[in-house]
Amino acid sequence: MSGPVNPPEPDGAEDGRRAERAALRERISADPLTTRRDYLRIVATVSGGLVVGSTVVSAGVLHRHGDGEAGAVKVADRLEPGQAISFDYPGEDDRAMAIRLPDGTLVGYSTVCTHLACGVLWRRDEGTDGDLYCPCHEGKFDSRTGEVTGGPPPRPLPKVVMVEDAQGAVWAVGTARSGEDEQEGLCRGLRQRDPQLADRAGCASRKSGK
Repeated sequence: MSGPVNPPEPDGAEDGRRAERAALRERISADPLTTRRDYLRIVATVSGGLVVGSTVVSAGVLHRHGDGEAGAVKVADRLEPGQAISFDYPGEDDRAMAIRLPDGTLVGYSTVCTHLACGVLWRRDEGTDGDLYCPCHEGKFDSRTGEVTGGPPPRPLPKVVMVEDAQGAVWAVGTARSGEDEQEGLCRGLRQRDPQLADRAGCASRKSGK
């Protein structure tokens, strides 16, 4: 006995979906902050190629941003207000972004969405500070804090701790996991690299990260 047959779709439904996917690809590829790797990841998701479900992500099976060890890395000779730059930190699989907000504040975040690990973009023209936006499922994050402001992401974006030297160069110096205090993130990384130096820096008085 034959199995159930799906009802036919209305005429033009498939054409409409193809047009939507093509429009999204064009919009994403036109954004200068989208790396080729991010673009390919997003296209795969839109096309139905994402095979890792939210259960796997929430279970912690995927790589967690900041798990790798790294020292200070210069990411730009200068970053002017309203500019952003993408880079990998602390490892080559840790996609990140440094943003100089319009008021001069320097912030850094992982650009891996905490929902299903799609690439996050900075939309400069959204509000006073712009917003951090995941086009896969309309996730939104606050550019100043990394907190979730809309969509399905369950957690804030992990932070990349940024500093500026006397010459104006921008450096990534540590990471803080989603919801983790920046100072604790720095101490956690320092404990991994040099426990004695971490103690001298006052990290012993802070709760050890896991």
